[in-house]
Amino acid sequence: MSPSVLDPALIEAYRTAEYRVDAGGADGPQGETDPAFVLTIERPSCELAAWHRRHAVECSALVTACNPAGQRLDDWHNRQACRALAAWIARAGLPWRPATGLDPARQWPAEPGFLIAGVQPEPARELGRQFGQNAIVWAAADAVPRLILLR
Repeated sequence: MSPSVLDPALIEAYRTAEYRVDAGGADGPQGETDPAFVLTIERPSCELAAWHRRHAVECSALVTACNPAGQRLDDWHNRQACRALAAWIARAGLPWRPATGLDPARQWPAEPGFLIAGVQPEPARELGRQFGQNAIVWAAADAVPRLILLR
């Protein structure tokens, strides 16, 4: 893969971001909900591993549709993009949870997205590119979130 065209400071911001996965619906055994958890790049997540097992998948991707190519859009445009991504997930019939990318330095507003179960690396990359993203977060069976640069 060729070197990224992204600014190294931006890549570092993606690496240090916290990716919060919201609590899931009450569809578990006895109507229990999945707890919320936070993903950190290159740190194994036992909560993500449990979520993978629950949905019988070996991988997942965290994707947003907000602020394509790192260009801030207004709330209305970001909401429309999120609706389009949610529609893609619904058509694919994949389990998902709402998620939010959080910048600890607070230079960027919180960015909503989705943790999507069962998305292999290449389709995950393509989905990120379809929504104009610079990067996605992907995790294999080891439940270690990895930053995948798309540009």
